[in-house]
Amino acid sequence: MFMNVGEEITKHDIVQAHDRIKPYILRTPVFTNEGINTLSGCTIFFKCENLQKVGAFKARGAMNAILSLPKEKLQNGVATHSSGNHAQAVARSAKIMNVKSYIIMPRTAPAIKKKGVASFEGEIFECEPTLEARETMLKEVVARTGASEVHPFNDYKVITGQATAAKELFEEISDLDFIVAPVGGGGLLSGTSLAAKYFSPKTIVVAAEPAGSDDAFRSLQAGRIEQAQSDTIADGLLTSLGDKTFPIIQEHVKKIITVTDAEIVKAMRIIWEQLKIIIEPSSSVVLAAVLKEPEMFANKKVGVILSGGNVDLDRAMKLFSAY
Repeated sequence: MFMNVGEEITKHDIVQAHDRIKPYILRTPVFTNEGINTLSGCTIFFKCENLQKVGAFKARGAMNAILSLPKEKLQNGVATHSSGNHAQAVARSAKIMNVKSYIIMPRTAPAIKKKGVASFEGEIFECEPTLEARETMLKEVVARTGASEVHPFNDYKVITGQATAAKELFEEISDLDFIVAPVGGGGLLSGTSLAAKYFSPKTIVVAAEPAGSDDAFRSLQAGRIEQAQSDTIADGLLTSLGDKTFPIIQEHVKKIITVTDAEIVKAMRIIWEQLKIIIEPSSSVVLAAVLKEPEMFANKKVGVILSGGNVDLDRAMKLFSAY
């Protein structure tokens, strides 16, 4: 069991990770918008990881994990399972390091994310859209190739890399009252919460989660990891928490707000129209959460992390029409 979060990932670890990955990532911009601030009743600062390399924050954690591997372990390549953004991040990082990548993806993963993996020369293995199928195929590929696994979220090097997004936000915007991050497997959320602990301790950490896959919400209530269901359009947030991410979230996250698919699409439309940027449904949960709890955020300075922008445009148009 995770005995002491502070002993596992330190402030120095996050600073080192940031220095390590800086040559390979973007320092993404922070946007604010008068119309959205008026609508929400607070001042929101959007950390635009949708503009990151591979279109998602996942570039940070994957790069940190792969750069941290010993050279002898890298020789046989790296492998992971992912519905898309982490898959692209691992494939890109492997290509930078000139090693092979083996990517297990559910057959239902968005085509744009599969194209992204292929563009970085990742070898894709398709499986059924269940966690069991993904993990089983990953074990088979690792056993056959000798590749090193880079877990999508349940890995301290990945978590530390993800923490650098919030670190940058705190460096740019001081005295945030809240920071809101989406939660699926918990890599970004746990990293964000540790960044808040070390770099902005007065900032309250809140998570946003789809109501149709509310396992993190249920896990905090139950005091144990609950399994995810998959009844949501936010395909990037369908994973259960891990034994490394859950204890960090338990210790440092104040609240998890769940939002419906209709609320997710409404928030996505607002961001597309007001900020003039493209985000995916898994990103818009953070604005949806702020809009759902106006009393909590009223007149506060709120940082939100827009986690990614890899959305199939045809699918997005259908979502806007359906909701």
